[in-house]
Amino acid sequence: MKFIDEVTIKVSAGKGGSGCVSFRREKYVPRGGPDGGDGGEGGSVIFEATDRKHSLLDFRYRNLFRAEAGRGGSGQNKKGRSGSDLIVETPVGTVLKDPETGEIFADLTRAGERAIAARGGRGGKGNAHFVSSTHRSPRFAQDGEPGEERDLKLELKLIADVGLVGLPNAGKSTLIAAVSAARPKIADYPFTTLTPNLGVVQYDDAPPFVIADVPGLIEGAHLGAGLGVRFLKHIERTKILVHVIDISQAPEDNPLAPLQQIEHELASYSGDMGQKPRIIVLNKTDMLPDEKLLDRIRKSYLEAGPPVLLVSALKREGLRELVRLLTQSLQ
Repeated sequence: MKFIDEVTIKVSAGKGGSGCVSFRREKYVPRGGPDGGDGGEGGSVIFEATDRKHSLLDFRYRNLFRAEAGRGGSGQNKKGRSGSDLIVETPVGTVLKDPETGEIFADLTRAGERAIAARGGRGGKGNAHFVSSTHRSPRFAQDGEPGEERDLKLELKLIADVGLVGLPNAGKSTLIAAVSAARPKIADYPFTTLTPNLGVVQYDDAPPFVIADVPGLIEGAHLGAGLGVRFLKHIERTKILVHVIDISQAPEDNPLAPLQQIEHELASYSGDMGQKPRIIVLNKTDMLPDEKLLDRIRKSYLEAGPPVLLVSALKREGLRELVRLLTQSLQ
């Protein structure tokens, strides 16, 4: 399935029905009074978050969502039928924004959560409402009000507990495939991962958690370089960040360079990123047979502060310790 995480659409609520101009016409009632009924309310456009969808792909092929209009009133004070609301299902994690100002209308983070994107217009009043002591036979009624219309930008931000970040080819896809049932594309070249991948991880009897692997970050990612800002947003909601470092490619004169580069991109994108707990995973230890060099690099990373784990995702070494640490941290 193609992964779409940003679309712009138009929503249009239903117009309210018009009020009715009518007078009673009954046998033995030669001068019946006004009995025009009210118009029905227009339907609203309502967005509802669901676990059944994981992409905004449906919105790529349909960009206008219009609710039903209300029906007009009729004689004998009969109110017109209200227009049906239009329920639009969208993935959990969808943000509804104004495409011009960026103002957020709603942030749907739980399945079943709803937001009214456009309210239906009110129905007009029939002439029965306008009777007075000085105006006993009003021959007018109100028109229904138009429903709200607006353009909306839908932006999907994945709901995950743990986010994997790192440079291209750091081994994030191999790692998520090793600890979960996710099956991302894995190849030995940069930018193998072109869309975020989600996996569910469980340690013993502890509650499972969701882990997200986002495409590799390069210098200038916060400005849009590479796959940049488009996918940085997918780790905004995560509780823990896991830095995946290709230890075999760490420069000997500055082993912390990969970590520093990624931290710079995260901080430049959002100051809130600095508040998230970190775990550093030194991956591809199987490609660094020099144990003294391995230990020296590990000590350099320990000085950075977060916990440091030595892992070989390819050979599945050190993964149980990583999953245990993530489980404890989330609890």
